[in-house]
Amino acid sequence: MLFTNPQATRRPYDPHLQRVMNLAQGHESRLWLSGWNQLRLGSTPLHALPHLARQLGLGQIHVKDESVRSPLASFKALGAPVALLRLVRRQWPAEAWAPADLLAGRHASDLADFTVISATDGNHGRALAAAAQSIGCRCVIVLHAHVSAEREQPIRALGAEVVRIAGNYDDSVQEAERLARAHGWWVVSDTSYDGYEEIPRDVMQGYGILVEELLEQIPTRTDGASPFTHVLLQGGVGGLTAGVVGHFWERYGARRPAFIAVEPEQADCLLQSAIAGRPARATGSVDSVMAGLACGETSPLAWRFLQPAVDLFMTVGDAQAEEAMRTLASGAAGDMPVLSGESGAASLAGLVALMANPELAAQAGLGADSRVLLISTEGATAPGVYEAITGRSPASVLQAQLAWMARPSHG
Repeated sequence: MLFTNPQATRRPYDPHLQRVMNLAQGHESRLWLSGWNQLRLGSTPLHALPHLARQLGLGQIHVKDESVRSPLASFKALGAPVALLRLVRRQWPAEAWAPADLLAGRHASDLADFTVISATDGNHGRALAAAAQSIGCRCVIVLHAHVSAEREQPIRALGAEVVRIAGNYDDSVQEAERLARAHGWWVVSDTSYDGYEEIPRDVMQGYGILVEELLEQIPTRTDGASPFTHVLLQGGVGGLTAGVVGHFWERYGARRPAFIAVEPEQADCLLQSAIAGRPARATGSVDSVMAGLACGETSPLAWRFLQPAVDLFMTVGDAQAEEAMRTLASGAAGDMPVLSGESGAASLAGLVALMANPELAAQAGLGADSRVLLISTEGATAPGVYEAITGRSPASVLQAQLAWMARPSHG
């Protein structure tokens, strides 16, 4: 389903939103994380996919590859650590601890009794566990029934305590909040709710780092417009979408690209929010192979950024996401193979669905002159699931990448 958002506008970045998230704090967050040993040095790659673009009838396709962001294998490594650093510095303002010293564990003895907790579908909890391990505080992660043991094991390996519950992601969010209240712990979540916005804001601000990177990786246009006409973004609760939208909107104002949010058809909380004109719940079962997007409730804070700026909301089926994973893994029609997980490939699934239907493509304004950005938000965060879907091991896809780069010509 594709829904055109009647509230989307083209105007300068709203000052009240700029006070919540802005380029200056995003750049500061990037500097804070620059020396963390859980992140790669430098930016993640921005790959051009010219053959796939021609195949779909588009001018350009670029994909930002977050699979190599860190050993955590997803963009979530940008959000939870920033939020944890800002939380610790707010709780101990007189200490003025340097972020680099915190991440190096130099104040671990002071933080041994400080406990953070979060619900997760896998990637956010893994990122928070890694940040807590580096800083030296205690971390508790709540996992719901649909999170696989394959996703649980890396979280435990980072020293986090895991609490298992029945139900879905939204149930785990409620349980994390209950446990935090009962024990005096701090929730570090990418989902906002009534009275809880400061930490999710910091998480979203961290996600904007990837936009600062990619705008350094592509030539600046002489006319001052965005280098991309369209940006397709994974939905979830809306945190990534808000972080990316905020950065582009502040940078380009009314000349921002068109934003299209993509989510599972059974976890369509953002699309339902657009229809209702306010944060709303999903209409389906929520459970999806796109585990990182299997969210039933929109983040109200994220929605403040999405409602005025996301032009279209759409849903895709699990089978479409799986086919997009295979397309990226194979290096369709001669492009570089890309290791992209179930949620990571959702944006390509949305693009393929739009271009397969001329009416939908026209509704989205997509055509031969379009310059499209996709963000592959994760790699093979569950390697067994990845291989079962694509028929390829993660290692074989990475080997194919190396072989592609070793060719005399990448064309």
